[in-house]
Amino acid sequence: MTTTTTPRTVPGSQAHTDGGWGSSSAPVIPIQTRSERLTSFDPETFGVPTGREVNWKHAPVDRLTAVFADEESDSASAIDYAIDAPDDFVQPSAGLDAAVRGEFFRPEDLPSAIAWKRSENALHLRIPAGIERDEPLRVDVRGIGGHGNAHIVIEAMPQSRGTVLLYHAGSAQYAQNVEIIVRDGANLKVVSVQRWDADAVHVSAHQARVDRDASLTHVVVSLGGSFVRVNPSVELAGAGSEARLFGLSFADAGQHLESQVYLHHKGPHTKGDVLYKGALQGNGARSVWIGDVLIGPDAVGTDSYEANRNLVLTDGARADSIPNLEIETGDIVGAGHASATGRFDDEQLFYLQARGISEAEARRLVVVGFLSEIVQRIGIPSLESELTDAIDREIAEGASA
Repeated sequence: MTTTTTPRTVPGSQAHTDGGWGSSSAPVIPIQTRSERLTSFDPETFGVPTGREVNWKHAPVDRLTAVFADEESDSASAIDYAIDAPDDFVQPSAGLDAAVRGEFFRPEDLPSAIAWKRSENALHLRIPAGIERDEPLRVDVRGIGGHGNAHIVIEAMPQSRGTVLLYHAGSAQYAQNVEIIVRDGANLKVVSVQRWDADAVHVSAHQARVDRDASLTHVVVSLGGSFVRVNPSVELAGAGSEARLFGLSFADAGQHLESQVYLHHKGPHTKGDVLYKGALQGNGARSVWIGDVLIGPDAVGTDSYEANRNLVLTDGARADSIPNLEIETGDIVGAGHASATGRFDDEQLFYLQARGISEAEARRLVVVGFLSEIVQRIGIPSLESELTDAIDREIAEGASA
């Protein structure tokens, strides 16, 4: 006698957003482990994403036609760059085989491979050895229409300290690679701000290697654009290296803001702290955060934690949050991850309103307080003030919609 068991199906249910593979509709189970994903400098290796791939399944791929096209683009007419840095901090970088370029960076998807291939010359910012600079090095990236590609190298030489700000605005279809190398004993902060116009598409891969006793603070702030995806990938390669990865996003109606974060503890006695926060309002507002932490077999003494928090302000908005943690050694100090998505805390609103604060102002205070934890970690006062004002405007526009 043969017994057949039919899986229980709840009406209206569907597979988890990070699962459902191996079924008749998705028969091929893709590589889930971030460290095992394909890398290649050749765009033909990847093929055009369909939206079923593990790293594209949350994205509206129909918006990304331009950055999926391996075609010659006139980046000079599509993107305008303004660099505010001393001359000796900007290094020549001509050709795909230029020094430093590609020392660590490996494209993980089609737009990244195209950006590598189509950006023959890179922008190379280098903080000289032993130099401690308080004033940020600033690169203004302004879209002036069309399709552009870029490869940017940021290098902090041994025992140096400094901050690099990448500020994006305007309109463009833009694929960008950012290669970050923090050499022994250096202390580097990289801040990437996305304040694009409403029609812009920005797909960016940030890959960093942090060497012995060095530290990297990496901050992503996304407030504008139709589709913005900034994926930071950090390898703590040297003993005693540290990384702090922070992110802030505010998605309005129709916006898709995404970050896929990868932190690889490779060397011994490394420390990692990941915190991303997002707010969403309006119909079709969407945020995606995927956090992968890998503690390798030689990463003894690791101390690592990652968290993502999202505040959904209206109906019709959606936040996807997927933390992942792999540990390949038992000799660690600690490791953990957390994720939470929710609406306003009614008790907080009641507390504020009971003290004579209007409901609109109470909501503003809650949202600003929620996001200010990230803003205050940027460490550039003028930018912190600008972003606080921008968040206020986002809240006000949402309230009046």
